[in-house]
Amino acid sequence: MEKIVSLAKRRGFIYSGSEIYGGLANSYDYGPLGAELFNNIRNLWWKMFVQRRGDVVGIRGPIIMNPKVWEASGHIKNFTDSLVECKVCHARLRADKPNDIKEHKKSHSGKKVEWTDPKNFNLLFKTFIGPTEDKTAVAYLRGETAQTMFTDFKLVLDTMRRKLPFGIAQIGRSFRNEITTGNFIFRMKEFTIAELEYFVEPGTDDRAFEEWLKYQQDFFTSDLGIKKENIKIVDLPKSDLAHYSKRTADTYYNFPFGWDEMAGIANRTDYDLKNHIELSGANLKYKDPETGKEFIPYVIEPTFGMDRLMLATLVDSYEEVSGGRTTTTESAKEKEVVLHLAPRIAPIKAAVLPLVKKEPLKKLAEEIYRDIKEEWMAQYDEVGSIGRRYRRQDEIGTPFCITVDFDSLEKNDVTVRDRDTMKQDRVKIAELIDYLEEKLA
Repeated sequence: MEKIVSLAKRRGFIYSGSEIYGGLANSYDYGPLGAELFNNIRNLWWKMFVQRRGDVVGIRGPIIMNPKVWEASGHIKNFTDSLVECKVCHARLRADKPNDIKEHKKSHSGKKVEWTDPKNFNLLFKTFIGPTEDKTAVAYLRGETAQTMFTDFKLVLDTMRRKLPFGIAQIGRSFRNEITTGNFIFRMKEFTIAELEYFVEPGTDDRAFEEWLKYQQDFFTSDLGIKKENIKIVDLPKSDLAHYSKRTADTYYNFPFGWDEMAGIANRTDYDLKNHIELSGANLKYKDPETGKEFIPYVIEPTFGMDRLMLATLVDSYEEVSGGRTTTTESAKEKEVVLHLAPRIAPIKAAVLPLVKKEPLKKLAEEIYRDIKEEWMAQYDEVGSIGRRYRRQDEIGTPFCITVDFDSLEKNDVTVRDRDTMKQDRVKIAELIDYLEEKLA
């Protein structure tokens, strides 16, 4: 994990938030490459879960909602962690994380550690609307994005002329006042969730659950390129289910700190719609246009922690290669780092490298770079030996390096090097965009 953190800062993926002021615990900024990687993962998710499906539409809701939303959803009452406090140093930890408690005991070097009785701690961030900070002005930063899909269910149903089964999706920031945070961007107080609420007729929910579980797993392996052996599905026992869930299956990834949750899928039954009907008085039932049957739909919810997906892709693609991948003497004895990111999510798709920094080679390379930039994020690099430049691109996961040499001036072609296979193709400049388009599809 230390190597991932170091690489992330050194190469512009992830920085500590507010670093010039000493930072803020578990607050991070995504740098230029991190922002691109995150956007690519987010856009790929949207493409696979919304754009390519005819039964899902997307919305974008606010971070602050009417506080009655969280009353109806059960978050004010049930969205809690069990908190214990160390009587020696007053550190506060989650009671349901025994490993964290064991590690904390070690930090006291054998001294006897006593804990307070567990107390429930609500995870919602409280804020106030307006100039006064009293009970009538209390509001909350959303703890999940799902509730907008429930409160807007009937609006989407009517305006988009939908029939069951269909889904509503959203990607957005959520906030949880976590007792313990850590492991880099794995657990933060402010994070991004991608959620999809799939509304079905009761009785068809178990089948829909299995279908979405398979679709979710295919996304991880086929689209994001995560290795199957680093993923496992964990069905939660009833004692660990959220207050709204009939069944939950979490997808765990084998992070450097151990197996932990990356995404999940839950059967929320009719819990949310039923509660919103009771508290708001709105009619959120579905009426089958063919049979006239009226009922409250059940909901299957695939949920993805987008920051955790980003961390998983960085870990999964990281490789150290001994002996050097380039032919230069200067790197032959050094370890090289390669990020084998799936090309579709790599922050930089191609790098253009003139063999030497001289005209007219430089001019041609710059022209090729400008053409590629019209289609994809690319880099132009003329500093250092060609081997060093290859290494820099390998380290940030660039799938293709394009070398412009003296033959390019005469034959109007370039050398394209594949990051993973190290294979080099000679490609006509006029055909380069089509070549990359096929490879990056």
